[in-house]
Amino acid sequence: MADNNTMAAEARSNFGKGAARKLRQAGKVPAVIYGHGEEPTHVSLPAHEMMLVARRANALLELDMGSDKKLVLVKDVQRDPVRQIIEHVDLVVVRKGEKVTVDVVIHVEGDPISGTMVQVDHTSITVEAEATHIPESFTVSVEGLDEGAQIHASDIALTEGSTLVSDPETLILAIVLPRVAAAEESTSEEGAEEGAAEGGAEAPAEEASEE
Repeated sequence: MADNNTMAAEARSNFGKGAARKLRQAGKVPAVIYGHGEEPTHVSLPAHEMMLVARRANALLELDMGSDKKLVLVKDVQRDPVRQIIEHVDLVVVRKGEKVTVDVVIHVEGDPISGTMVQVDHTSITVEAEATHIPESFTVSVEGLDEGAQIHASDIALTEGSTLVSDPETLILAIVLPRVAAAEESTSEEGAEEGAAEGGAEAPAEEASEE
């Protein structure tokens, strides 16, 4: 479940790369608040606090804007690809009890049968949940699963109040043989088939010599 965090937000009226650079130099991050048909609101947030909050997916914030408070969901965090500092944040206004659609990460636990491996196709699923009760993650166990076993979106146990939005047939993971083992098994099967074919071809020759 996402935790509430209260954070001070200051309105800003200067835009552009230069203004954003000055904000970051001052230890702040530019952000925009939108949603519910309201005009976008441009604010600045404390950079260090925002960095801590951004470690969690779907973080919920209560912004203290002086005479006004807004409950917002962290929708998108843009980072510098080299320094990984936060460059900009998109926030969506939400209300208590309101349903929101979010992507929730999937954690895999356990070990499949010895000699097999887990092949992950999707690392998250999309669900609908109350804005104040967004799951942090879902867990699936592969303990003891054998080759060929599959887990689909519909197999994941959701938290109470969450409903699946992703296609139920979406493949999350499958238990497979490592490529080397699979190749050896394929080669072995091909050899056995060739041997059987050669044995079948020799039979008429032997019968002819007996005659």
